[in-house]
Amino acid sequence: MKKLFISQPMKDKTNDEIERARERAIREATEYIGEPVEIIDSFFKDAPHDAKPLWFLAESIRLMADADLVYFAKGWKDARGCMIDRYGGRCSVPDRECAVQYGVPILEPDY
Repeated sequence: MKKLFISQPMKDKTNDEIERARERAIREATEYIGEPVEIIDSFFKDAPHDAKPLWFLAESIRLMADADLVYFAKGWKDARGCMIDRYGGRCSVPDRECAVQYGVPILEPDY
């Protein structure tokens, strides 16, 4: 069974909205590879109350290390937590760049 990491925007979203997006990702990834997937839980419901944004990024990258496939959910390109600013211009999404540089296959549906 392949392990799936889901990269998705979460800021200003309800838990229900996040869960629905994750369900869609699971469904689409399962259809894409033709078999069930094991979910790497990157929805940090029990994060420390004082966790800073970089804590979430670090945890995400740590979890992605075990992924066989990364799914980029709708809106990831516009999520502050997914984009970084370097030298005054936009550059890659840390999750995406990590997946690309370390050869983790990417699933990014057309929206």
